[in-house]
Amino acid sequence: MRPILLSICLLGLAGCQPLAVSVIGAGAGTALRYSFDGVTYRTFTAPAADVKHASLEALERMGIAFESFDRFEYGELIYARAENRAIEIEIEPISPRATRMRIAAKNGGLFYDNATASEIVAQTERSLASAARGGSVNSSF
Repeated sequence: MRPILLSICLLGLAGCQPLAVSVIGAGAGTALRYSFDGVTYRTFTAPAADVKHASLEALERMGIAFESFDRFEYGELIYARAENRAIEIEIEPISPRATRMRIAAKNGGLFYDNATASEIVAQTERSLASAARGGSVNSSF
């Protein structure tokens, strides 16, 4: 009886190996994706002009130098630079009250800095939250 029970238990464990391998592979794929295309996206419930001004405040708060504006088919681009980082922010209106923001912080050659892009999103959220509490998003940009 014991060998039969042990065999049944071992059969159940045999199915775990493919699952473990796929989980490890997915984790490695995610890490690799952040290394090569570490682009951060966030949609805000705020007009595009507010998100643009809040992102410029975020750059200023972080000590990242604004370089220029540009336009693309669906919105605006903001270019900025920090030491060893080239930052590109896309501001794309989805509706009058929703805006998608895409941030790419290029770290030298082929790699991207997802941590810096994520911090720009966090600081933009902070500026928008401050404006919602009664402050104002700086419109001098």
